Amino acid sequence: MNLERASGILLHPTSFPNGVLDAHAYRFVDWLAAAGQRWWQVLPLGPPEGITGSPYMSPSAFAGSPALLADPDAPVTEEEARSFRERNAYWIGDWEAHGGSLEDQVRFDREWGALRDYARERGIRVFGDMPIYVADGGADHRAHPELFQEGVVAGVPPDLFAETGQLWGNPLYDWTAMRAAGYRWWIERFRRAFDLVDLTRVDHFRGFVSYWAVPAGNTTAVEGKWRRGPGADLFHAVERELGPLPVVAEDLGVITEPVVRLRRELGFPGMVVLQFAVGRDPTNPHLPRNHEEQSVVYTGTHDNDTTRGWWESLSDEDRAWSELDPDDPAWSLLGVAWGSRAALAIAPLQDVLDLGSEARMNLPGTEEGNWRWRYAPDDLTDERAERLRALTESSRRARFA
Repeated sequence: MNLERASGILLHPTSFPNGVLDAHAYRFVDWLAAAGQRWWQVLPLGPPEGITGSPYMSPSAFAGSPALLADPDAPVTEEEARSFRERNAYWIGDWEAHGGSLEDQVRFDREWGALRDYARERGIRVFGDMPIYVADGGADHRAHPELFQEGVVAGVPPDLFAETGQLWGNPLYDWTAMRAAGYRWWIERFRRAFDLVDLTRVDHFRGFVSYWAVPAGNTTAVEGKWRRGPGADLFHAVERELGPLPVVAEDLGVITEPVVRLRRELGFPGMVVLQFAVGRDPTNPHLPRNHEEQSVVYTGTHDNDTTRGWWESLSDEDRAWSELDPDDPAWSLLGVAWGSRAALAIAPLQDVLDLGSEARMNLPGTEEGNWRWRYAPDDLTDERAERLRALTESSRRARFA
């Protein structure tokens, strides 16, 4: 797929003032339109993990989160329930067997569909997020145990985020079994994703080339081993049934040449993050001069500190090297992102609001205090919308620029 030059804002629905799809959600869409934005990016929309609240550890790869419902008691008609069950026959029975509610899923699709239609009417499309893995013991794991390996769990090796790696603990796919089943689970997963969003980021894309398998029971991810993933075979199987996939590959971290080759073979745009552009390496892909046109540039993602918090953590030398305005670093970095040759520029709302580390969404490798940030109703001012629109128009990212 080819991305058109545009921009957008990253904000998960849990960050609305009330954390649900109520009037504040519609006001946010209006604010996006007033600010000249064409994309609204969200995190995974499934039910979050119960203890940490992580949307990346959901008990279902298909269900929508009932916690986002503005009206959780809205009546559901028998005709609605029957139609939903027919359209979602592949997974809804598994969700009900796991204790989930059909009626809640009907309500979710109703509320989310109405909001998405409202956004579409205002020229705004939704950019979703697909976690690579599912939760241990979740509905998908329990319903299809033959599609998962035993004795190993998911994680990533030591990196800049964590010196002992990250032990995610998710079950790992048995790719031989997935292939034998015609990748049906993945086909239906992508089908459901594109019922809910217009474009989706596929998380941990490098895991489809090779993935880090950690022995179950280990307390860190240090002793894992690389194992081969399905490569292009999986995506070709999905494309044969669903057609070209509107997908962005999350290709951050230590990326090998085979990962780059796979992404380019499939025609998926990748990601660059400006907070990773600090340093003297001229080949750093996050440096603006190295950005590919078919890519998505971020000031930071949900896993990064806010730009204000990041700036305050930099050394004096790195601040000087960055050439950002020391009096307005967040908007200065927004200007770099919007000025990039990358087709799509995205910033978390926290950066538009110039908030500090207290507004950080997630700190990888920790369990407390994440996924809880919400903006205040009066944060979405006309002045901020006008400033963002001016930047968007001057960088030729607005619809009529």
